[in-house]
Amino acid sequence: MADFTKQKIVESVPQRGFFGHPKGLFTLFFTEFWERFSYYGMKAILVYYMYYELSRGGLGMEESMALAIMSIYGSLVYMSGIIGGWLADRMFGASKAVFYGGILIMLGHIALAIPGSMSLFFVSMVLIVLGTGLLKPNVSSMVGELYSEHDRRRDAGFSIFYMGINLGSFLAPLIVGTVGMDYNFHLGFGIAAVGMFLGLVIFLFTKNKNLGLAGTYVASPLSPAERKKVFRRIGVVAVLLVAIVAITIPLGLLTFESLIVIVGILGILIPTLYFIFMYRSPRTTSIERSRLIAYIPLFIAAIMFWAIQEQGSTILANYADKRTQLDFAGIHISPAWFQSLNPLFIIILAPVFAWLWIRLGKRQPTIPMKFAFGLLFAGLSFLVILLPAYFGGEDALVNPLWLVLSYFIVVLGELCLSPVGLSATTKLAPGAFSAQTMSLWFLSSAAAQAINAQIVKFYSPATEMAYFGVIGGVALLLSILLFTFSPKIQGYMKGIQ
Repeated sequence: MADFTKQKIVESVPQRGFFGHPKGLFTLFFTEFWERFSYYGMKAILVYYMYYELSRGGLGMEESMALAIMSIYGSLVYMSGIIGGWLADRMFGASKAVFYGGILIMLGHIALAIPGSMSLFFVSMVLIVLGTGLLKPNVSSMVGELYSEHDRRRDAGFSIFYMGINLGSFLAPLIVGTVGMDYNFHLGFGIAAVGMFLGLVIFLFTKNKNLGLAGTYVASPLSPAERKKVFRRIGVVAVLLVAIVAITIPLGLLTFESLIVIVGILGILIPTLYFIFMYRSPRTTSIERSRLIAYIPLFIAAIMFWAIQEQGSTILANYADKRTQLDFAGIHISPAWFQSLNPLFIIILAPVFAWLWIRLGKRQPTIPMKFAFGLLFAGLSFLVILLPAYFGGEDALVNPLWLVLSYFIVVLGELCLSPVGLSATTKLAPGAFSAQTMSLWFLSSAAAQAINAQIVKFYSPATEMAYFGVIGGVALLLSILLFTFSPKIQGYMKGIQ
């Protein structure tokens, strides 16, 4: 019955109309374009808004605390994707999840756009975390529903969709960053809210015509009795959380510092429990258990990689603001503009890497070796950025090209590891846990940022050489270990290439 329903979904979708692809790709392309525009626009200026003084329109937080909160924010966004996927699969389908998520994101940006208090800032965090968790995983799954399993346009469709993600991410820091940094933070957040509103308008007014039944299928709907039980449990948990917060905050037990520790523990504990549960499940075969063992070092490598890559919006954002010469070649550079480098380099280099893997064919590196290359480039990106301090000292402003080079090198690593990781996850996942294993892959980024929240407090201009050197050195060491044990890991994959 489920297969028949999925087939009817595919058949109901108009099959041509957007660069030779289903018209629904237009809807999802621009929904995701504007969602990424709003999210990365907000992200480009949020850390500055947190630690800039009140006289400059900021909240006046301590820098190390602002950087830690930014990491927590990113970690919770990825963790919330598990909730969003569950709600879509069990309650209301991907289409409604995308729409509800977009509304929550827009409301979160509106809360940031209102000049106010720290309370509004935390309200916005909750709204955006929940909204992104609803929208992000489900809009991607809807792209897959536009094509049958044998449609040769499927990979190309995801490539076009991926371009929408990166185009939105590229333009947002240039527009929102300029307005937020040069004029007013709240106006910048307001533009991010408008971006999400445009995404919602496109989705709402084109989904019936373009998407057909895509996103309406509920994979494993709750029965009426199960719904009552779930709502009752959610209510109990909500009441308990409110009670805990109401009691612990006045007692001084729940603070920024304790929240950072809690998120750090959850970031490691949740994926660990996932691995144990899948490995011990009777639905996992012996071959699948072997593949799970092979997946563990890849997952650890991914955590190390994302721990470096995600510091582009925290430590390197602070570095751009405080340590970089922003008047360069007759142009004043906004520190927020550096956030556009990652998506720009991905747009330029992704086709090159796709061509390279096809060109190499059977001679291309194995999956573990590609991960090792990813870690190698990540480590080098941090070692490169410590060189200016070594040559010029901690007080000299750094040529911005050093920062550009660091972002460029880490993107080389991202293109070795990120798309390969997505592909490897689908291949190594136990059959009974294919969707949950994809959620597990995204938890590698959540774990990385949870770890970052613990370590960013050690960064300062005085410690930057040690900070970049130690983290970069650990990445290089793990890269060497992964290169060394690649044949062994490949053996545990039981035929997966």
